[in-house]
Amino acid sequence: MVVVAAVALWAFEPRRLATSSTIEESAPASRETTPATQAATPTPTDTVPATGKFEDAEHATSGRVRLIELADGRRFVRLEGLSSSDGPDLHVWLSDRPSGGDWGSYDDGRHVALGDLKATHGNQNYAIPADVDLDGLTSVVIWCDRFNVAFGTAPVAA
Repeated sequence: MVVVAAVALWAFEPRRLATSSTIEESAPASRETTPATQAATPTPTDTVPATGKFEDAEHATSGRVRLIELADGRRFVRLEGLSSSDGPDLHVWLSDRPSGGDWGSYDDGRHVALGDLKATHGNQNYAIPADVDLDGLTSVVIWCDRFNVAFGTAPVAA
């Protein structure tokens, strides 16, 4: 019985039910050009090709998502006003599964891992690697790798 309890405490990390963290990162933006450069050529602009709102999955999750494409070609997923539960081994993914689907299905198809979730609350940015094709990726997912479940998902049409 003690061994079972110890394994359960390790796996579920119940202390995380009472923990949270916050981060406030500025939105990514292209570097400004000098006035001489601006006069010589038209300046490309940063764009937001997709936005979405988080939906609950296995855990209550709220906030907004923006896909940001900078004029210099870099791309980011930005989580704004995120509020979610803490959990073990949380990551941010782009997925080809529709938001609001079965909370365990997001690792069944194509997904792109963008990194560990930085905090359970606040505003945060995740770089999308330059070689990633966004065609067909339809949702941003907060994914718990330990239990193979989505905490929350947001629809985005890249």
